[in-house]
Amino acid sequence: MVTYRSVMTDDRVFKALADPTRRFLLDLLFTRDGRTLTELESELEMSRFGVMKHLRVLEEANLVVTRRSGREKLHFLNPVPIREIHDRWIDKYTERHTTALLELKAELEDES
Repeated sequence: MVTYRSVMTDDRVFKALADPTRRFLLDLLFTRDGRTLTELESELEMSRFGVMKHLRVLEEANLVVTRRSGREKLHFLNPVPIREIHDRWIDKYTERHTTALLELKAELEDES
């Protein structure tokens, strides 16, 4: 069931994913979770403040979650919002095509 709240959440996720720098940060976290701001910043040619702004957008979309470990703040990928987008926007459209291909396959095999 689609609610106004879920639509607003989707908007934050789409906004976060619209930027190539933020997608790159997510790719880095997918490769190795639990990175510090310093580690993430070292992979980009931008200021620490710029990376922090991108991470804030990702956190607001719940795509990145953080945990303190001593003096460090570790960043982790949260794939759940992306999966929810997939289930709502992609999966329901591909199901029809997959079903059509399976029916075509069965029809062709019956003719043999």
